[in-house]
Amino acid sequence: MRDLRAATTDPTTTPGRVAPAIEVTGLRRSYGDLLVLDGVDLTVTPGTVFALLGPNGAGKTTVVNILTTLVDAHGGTVRVAGHDVATEPDLVRRSIGVTGQFSAIDDLFTGAENLRLMADLHHLDRLEGSRRVSELLERFDLVDAADRPATTYSGGMRRRLDLAMTLVGDPQVIFLDEPTTGLDPRSRRTMWEAVTELVDDGTTVFLTTQYLEEADRLADRVAVLDRGTIVADGTVDELKRRVPGGHVRLQFPSTVQLDTAAATWRDDGRVVGRDDRSLTLQVPGDGSPDSLRALLDRIDRDRLDVEHLSVHRPDLDDVFLALTGRGTDHDAADPEGATGTGRADPDHATAPEAVR
Repeated sequence: MRDLRAATTDPTTTPGRVAPAIEVTGLRRSYGDLLVLDGVDLTVTPGTVFALLGPNGAGKTTVVNILTTLVDAHGGTVRVAGHDVATEPDLVRRSIGVTGQFSAIDDLFTGAENLRLMADLHHLDRLEGSRRVSELLERFDLVDAADRPATTYSGGMRRRLDLAMTLVGDPQVIFLDEPTTGLDPRSRRTMWEAVTELVDDGTTVFLTTQYLEEADRLADRVAVLDRGTIVADGTVDELKRRVPGGHVRLQFPSTVQLDTAAATWRDDGRVVGRDDRSLTLQVPGDGSPDSLRALLDRIDRDRLDVEHLSVHRPDLDDVFLALTGRGTDHDAADPEGATGTGRADPDHATAPEAVR
């Protein structure tokens, strides 16, 4: 059972109610005459992965920068780990960790020295700091490279060290901004495993990513931000069900069987996609048990010889394009650019070195 460390009881809510790890209501932010965020509402459950997706310039980075106290909001309320970011920024900073798009590792230090620096910044005593460093080196498979300069690390090792540095302060909520950008598939899967382990331990993860497969794999809940507003919010399956295009692909052993099946569905008035080269038909269907049962009954009733059957549902790419009409380019148009990644004393630092 997860130890939901971020599941604190919020005194401003109903007694006994577990407070969200992140709660955003009516968030607004402008840069001059440019309205970047226009009434954003978000709720993140403790001990889960929440993915924020959005096309180029949607405002994702600005949301993250506000949640991590790097940028002030111009309207609305924001609470992170039970603390108001406007009135309790120091308490928010002590409760969170941030891994930005670009690692903030000191290349002149070894992996162990980078971690010891973070332990010092978090005011851990020597014994506790050493214990924490050893634990994180072991957890992220960096023991053998602990005494090597970070400049010798591969891209995957650097991202693991970067995440380990974020965890030195044992944060309740972690913000991961593009955590696997530029990594090879093996290193990306290693990071995914690390994120899954964090959530299993009760940590809340707020993820922004350009890899929709990553959100599909990791996220308990997904929100899509477009032109400063949330246009969809739900589980991955819920969002997929909002998009038409699901179908069942039927493959036949011969052209004769393909012709017979095509005529059957055509006479029934159903839209069918046909591919003579692969001897397949695409029959509309959402893949639910009831629809599959009806399809199999139809195949049996009409004595159709189906060689292979597969169910195809819309993926997050289809959802994203249907909701925004645009791709997932980086936030070049977001005035805030990339999330800050500097480090400093978490009790006293100011933006952009406020969190790490």
